[in-house]
Amino acid sequence: MDLNLNCLNIEKIEKLLEIGTYADIRVLKSCSNNIVMKDGEVDEISGGNYGGVIVRVLENNGWGLATSNNINMTNIEELFDSAYKSAKLSNMHTNKEVIMKEVPIINDKVVSKVKINPLDISIEEKKEYMNIVNNNLKDENNQIVSKSVNYSDAEGASLLFTSEGTHIESEGIKTLMRMMAVSKGESLQFAFDKSGGDGFEAIANDNLEEKSRKVKERALRLLNAKPCPKGEFNVVLDPELAGVFIHEAVGHATEADLVLSNDSVFKDKIGEVVGSEEVSVIDDSTIEGSFGFYKYDNEGVKGTKSVLIENGVLKGYLHSRETAGRLNMEATGNSRAQALNKPIVRMSNTYIKSKDWKFDELIQDTKDGIYLIGSRGGQVDTGKGLFQFNSVEAFMIENGELTVSLKDAGLSGEIMSILHDVDAVSDDFYLSKGYCGKGGQSVPVGDGGGCIRTKTTLC
Repeated sequence: MDLNLNCLNIEKIEKLLEIGTYADIRVLKSCSNNIVMKDGEVDEISGGNYGGVIVRVLENNGWGLATSNNINMTNIEELFDSAYKSAKLSNMHTNKEVIMKEVPIINDKVVSKVKINPLDISIEEKKEYMNIVNNNLKDENNQIVSKSVNYSDAEGASLLFTSEGTHIESEGIKTLMRMMAVSKGESLQFAFDKSGGDGFEAIANDNLEEKSRKVKERALRLLNAKPCPKGEFNVVLDPELAGVFIHEAVGHATEADLVLSNDSVFKDKIGEVVGSEEVSVIDDSTIEGSFGFYKYDNEGVKGTKSVLIENGVLKGYLHSRETAGRLNMEATGNSRAQALNKPIVRMSNTYIKSKDWKFDELIQDTKDGIYLIGSRGGQVDTGKGLFQFNSVEAFMIENGELTVSLKDAGLSGEIMSILHDVDAVSDDFYLSKGYCGKGGQSVPVGDGGGCIRTKTTLC
């Protein structure tokens, strides 16, 4: 996507950036497309273009921010003036010291490496792929009462200038297809999955037939599943549910802004044992082709592979430049923003590091317990260190074999406790595709790793 920067006077912008203690400007443009298919019929086709400017100014310890959807020099000058006035006012009413961690000055142009730009694919062709999914969600006995396939793609370009001299132009593309089947018997059950990545090739090269067929089979199997038993159990979490747990319970708790606001169970625990030796957790924005990939964050800091937990020991937090400065730690490149919002500390691809257990061997070794599959959401209190999640499906593990299909499985407990009880991690490596919400902003992320075995309460 071409930002069309002819309307910008770069020399003038660099002069405007000299205002305050620190300043930066981001110019954004994006376009998106969405197709919603319900029961084989296209229910909605929509799209839109978006653009704008966001200016941040730091005056001593006060931040000021101004945004506009108009990209022109006259408006940009007004934004700098407005942001500076807000920063001075903010500085008068804060007791917090702002320290921006020093980082390398970057001059770079990041070009997307996608093989197939989804904007080059017609709506009719996109519908053909959606129809493949829809047709495989059908069942002969009409127990699947609702089928939905949602397709979306987005292409964006951005420009970042900082008062320190960083200048980054970048472009990015995301493509995502969601599929869901609802079955009806004595109750309604549903199953779902996703396909996607950067370019349209992520969908075109995926096995949509097999993926959608498995969604249908799960939705039908749940109709005859038994309610999950309650109580304390040995459990094996599949890579998707393990990833969601790691993302929500560990990833968010290591975001340094939550640590600084006393809302993290990991506060003041760097170097301490927070889990078993089997637990190593990574946040890595450098995995090309993943949903959480980026080369630079929205402050111009290069993305990194950050070790959060290594063999059970808490090694670090995720940082913006400000949190890194306040805690005197290295910036990790995790300051991200959705559209014209201020950057805040966010994850990228967060996963538990795979070990050397084969899945079949892990189940055989478990003897008795419950295998939990997929995530239907949940909630975490990062400050108190408590969690509650719901899986999509589960199976009894009896004498080292998967037996009875189960439904309505929920797990809850303490973050530290479940991490200390992890005694095995499989050699699988899986990264989900999705979006994470925080502070009213949603950004693309991945989470996963291998299967993990631990103990927890099922409710």
